Amino acid sequence: MNMSDKTQSSWETFLNPATLRPNLIAASVYITAFELLKTAIVDRIKSFYTHGFDRNGGHIDPEYESEVLSRNRSHVFASLEWLKEMQAIDDADIAVFERVKKLRNELAHELTSILFQGLPADLVERLTEMISLLDKIERWWIVNVEIPINPDLKGLEINESRVIPGPIMGLRLLVDIALGSEEESKKHLEGFTKRTRHHSA
Repeated sequence: MNMSDKTQSSWETFLNPATLRPNLIAASVYITAFELLKTAIVDRIKSFYTHGFDRNGGHIDPEYESEVLSRNRSHVFASLEWLKEMQAIDDADIAVFERVKKLRNELAHELTSILFQGLPADLVERLTEMISLLDKIERWWIVNVEIPINPDLKGLEINESRVIPGPIMGLRLLVDIALGSEEESKKHLEGFTKRTRHHSA
């Protein structure tokens, strides 16, 4: 295939609604998932060090600065280092984050070019890694922080493998609805509609 053939093929991919729409949706899902991951990394820890609120917002313990933010100029990587020290993640997980962040930046800053050329071949692999990392971090918070301080759960034996974090449930719904078949998407909508009618009856 010569250069003109490649250019024509790229334009056909870009202008074809059958490819452009799902590619744009897939890129949007990836970027949204990355924002959920960042929230799990940064905001979870910040909330952990927040004690009480007033009209100006939360009271953040000074230890948040000394124990978390002092680790790195980037709040995200400082938080990752804190999670590593807590044994919630390891170096391999940080490497995963760096990979998924690199692709996120490419999608966010070079989206038009990517849509013209076609989605990166490793998008699904990176998205899978991202979901696994989000699940690992959220599961750590639930098992090691939320459950131990909940008096209603004191003394109960919790099967960690059966714990499904809320953000993971939401992300799975997003992926199913946005990237799944129309039939799968309708099932979620119909199920939600039935539950809403039942509660309002």
